[in-house]
Amino acid sequence: MTVMQETQALQSLMQAFAVDATSLDVEGGTDADYGSVTWRTLVCGDKAPSNGLVAGIAEFGPGGTLNPHRHAPPEVYFGLEGDGIVTIDGAPHRIGPGIAVYLPGEAEHGVVAGPSGLRLFYTFPVSRFEEVDYRFSQACA
Repeated sequence: MTVMQETQALQSLMQAFAVDATSLDVEGGTDADYGSVTWRTLVCGDKAPSNGLVAGIAEFGPGGTLNPHRHAPPEVYFGLEGDGIVTIDGAPHRIGPGIAVYLPGEAEHGVVAGPSGLRLFYTFPVSRFEEVDYRFSQACA
């Protein structure tokens, strides 16, 4: 099969869809390496007819954390509710409703939610969440 044929086959499997975040299972919150963050996966190739994009909503209780880590693909966060600090390569960046944060590939980053907690939208340019290899910093290993 040629690359063009493979691309056409993938495109035929993809279709438009809508998903209600409140109907999705909560994931995470059980692995200390990650911190206390939980998430709901909205778009992912192994859960929906999609390709080339993973997206979801991360949720943090008051003072909740996503421990410092790195991964190859870049990522974008967009604040929905609450507030917090995203530290990228040692530099703090505020996140809250309406604030987007770009995380370059391989940049060390972590999140600490404020006293009211934090909800943020995240996205990666990969087809499946399992393609993102989280490498946690020494202090968290």
